Amino acid sequence: MIDDLDRKIIRVLNEDARKSYREMAKQLGISVTAVINRMKKFEDTGVIKGYFPVVDREYFGIKLTALIALRLRQGNLLEIQKKIAKDDRIAGVYDITGEWDSLIIGYFKDRIDLNDFIKSLLLKNSVDRSITHIVLNIVKEEKRIII
Repeated sequence: MIDDLDRKIIRVLNEDARKSYREMAKQLGISVTAVINRMKKFEDTGVIKGYFPVVDREYFGIKLTALIALRLRQGNLLEIQKKIAKDDRIAGVYDITGEWDSLIIGYFKDRIDLNDFIKSLLLKNSVDRSITHIVLNIVKEEKRIII
């Protein structure tokens, strides 16, 4: 069960996940041991699944973000989605309700890279139809869970 200290620790991590345990303890007014124990609990139980840098995609030549909705042929939808998810350009694959079966978020180098991805999807017998939206501006893209 989440308590107030759990929330406070996550908020501190959201500010700066590179903060030392000592700095976190000082900011929160608790012992370093208490911070270490909570962090170990978070990691052991999978509350914290990992640590990664939030990077500027354009620096690495990734200039296009696309949202792709798919209508998949009946069959093992989850298996098809898992295959799509293995592509390094794909950031998210969601099994959704409504007219479409799946929503994909992908990051692509350029229009040609996106085109190649879409064409490879459509060549597979499992995709009936797709619709692609290219992101023009990112107004908000939050990576953290704000609690």
